[in-house]
Amino acid sequence: MRLIIDQGNSATKLHIATGDKIVETTVTENEEMLEYVRQRIADDTFEAAIYSSVRREYDKRLINVMSRKIPHIVCMGNTTHLPIGIEYRTPHTLGHDRIAAAVGAWYEQPHHPLLVVDAGTAITYDLVSSKGKFMGGNIAAGIEMRLRALHEHTGRLPLVKSNGELPMLGYDTETALRAGALQGAAFELEGYINACEAQNPGLLVFLTGGDAERLATIIKRTIFVDRNLVPKGLNRILEYNVKL
Repeated sequence: MRLIIDQGNSATKLHIATGDKIVETTVTENEEMLEYVRQRIADDTFEAAIYSSVRREYDKRLINVMSRKIPHIVCMGNTTHLPIGIEYRTPHTLGHDRIAAAVGAWYEQPHHPLLVVDAGTAITYDLVSSKGKFMGGNIAAGIEMRLRALHEHTGRLPLVKSNGELPMLGYDTETALRAGALQGAAFELEGYINACEAQNPGLLVFLTGGDAERLATIIKRTIFVDRNLVPKGLNRILEYNVKL
């Protein structure tokens, strides 16, 4: 088994992989992560682990705990070897989650041009060439961020939930805000697909992140929806570095 740690700003996703499959996922608060890992590696045997953090600062206590039980540990960073090329001009600023999602998609559909979309707090649009090179991408506000910004930066617009009725055109303020955020993001995504497809015939589209399924129901396209694209990519990066 392999342990995959994906640490966010406030919570951490811990995944268990067997071979190329993600077989278990647990979400903990960052403060609880160390104790969870300590208990888990005491109960099970892991051949390797990968640790990724948006903070790019790694908990030395956690690394020390893992090193006593796990023979191979990879901490994602600028020197981590990757199974895809990076054409980004500032690779040191490229988010680990974007790299991992691109790697995960590439292993699912190699030798195809890929548009990898991660619809989370932010929505990222990243292009991978048919030769396995990360060409670059864009970052936009996510659904919840759009709704919150409309409320916080205006005088009278309410804060509405993203769940609820979703007409094409709103018939009151609540549905107008929700449709503006969700339908707007869907039109944005379709625009990126059209533009990338025009320059990359045979383009395949992967959609991941917390709002992936919701956007997929709006998009009139054949796309791959995979909530585990990031941990799958981290697992492949671990495998590539350790040669498991």
